Amino acid sequence: MMNRMTLMLASAAVLAISGCNWVELEEGAVSVRVASLSQVEQCKQLGRVTVSVVDSVAGVSRSDQKVGSELETLGRNSAAEMDGDTIVAVSKIIDGEQVFNVYRCK
Repeated sequence: MMNRMTLMLASAAVLAISGCNWVELEEGAVSVRVASLSQVEQCKQLGRVTVSVVDSVAGVSRSDQKVGSELETLGRNSAAEMDGDTIVAVSKIIDGEQVFNVYRCK
């Protein structure tokens, strides 16, 4: 009985952790926008960043939406550090990793 209860509590903890958002948008990245390639034709490309987050916790996959949101936030944070104001995803999310081009459009 005790082992089953311990297993249930541990499972609940892993599920709760897997839904957490661990990445915060930095102050300088608030104005960085997410765009498509067609929206940055007149912009200057500053570079490319590869960002990654944990996509599973203790073997439990985190939600695609949470992982995508955190990757986008990291991309925006990285763009702000490069003096960029826009990012464009140039890869799909693979194993918690995604590539963004960084642009200055203003």
